[in-house]
Amino acid sequence: MDSLLLGRDYGGSTAVSTVPGPTADDASRVYRRYLSAVLLHAHAGAKLCDLGASDLYALNVLELDGPMTPGQLGARTGLTTGPTTRLVDRLERAGYVRRVPAPDDRRKVIVEPVAKPADLDRVLAPARQNLARLLDSYTPDQRAVLFDYFTRAASAYQEAAQRLRDTPPTRTGAVDTPDTPS
Repeated sequence: MDSLLLGRDYGGSTAVSTVPGPTADDASRVYRRYLSAVLLHAHAGAKLCDLGASDLYALNVLELDGPMTPGQLGARTGLTTGPTTRLVDRLERAGYVRRVPAPDDRRKVIVEPVAKPADLDRVLAPARQNLARLLDSYTPDQRAVLFDYFTRAASAYQEAAQRLRDTPPTRTGAVDTPDTPS
């Protein structure tokens, strides 16, 4: 399935399924178009709320995973120390997060979400309503498969992102991609 969706390359040739349905190229394009639409929607929503995409992503990380140190937030967002500090400063000035002393070490601070942009729910409501209607068109068994996929794909993307962050760039700025675990 992944080879169909992602058009995985096996030794110079893209996998072609004998199962009826979209070609690997078609499936890859549909999947990439979906991911692009999700990202572009997030960017547009962030802009309408006067946030940068990284700001909105950081707020989402904090809402999903709870309070964390600036270092942990930087690791999750892929930002280095300086940009993470500026991001937290912006979010704190806007009233979305606050820094509190870490309970186990008063020298450390924890960034915790205190509010989300007031306009965010309004901005995202139309897409959420459309997606709710779309999900309602699936059977409970189909929705279970979709949510299983979302859960497993999120983990796969998080692991892949971490491998990329752990891979040093080459001198030309390109990266040597790490070996995919078998």
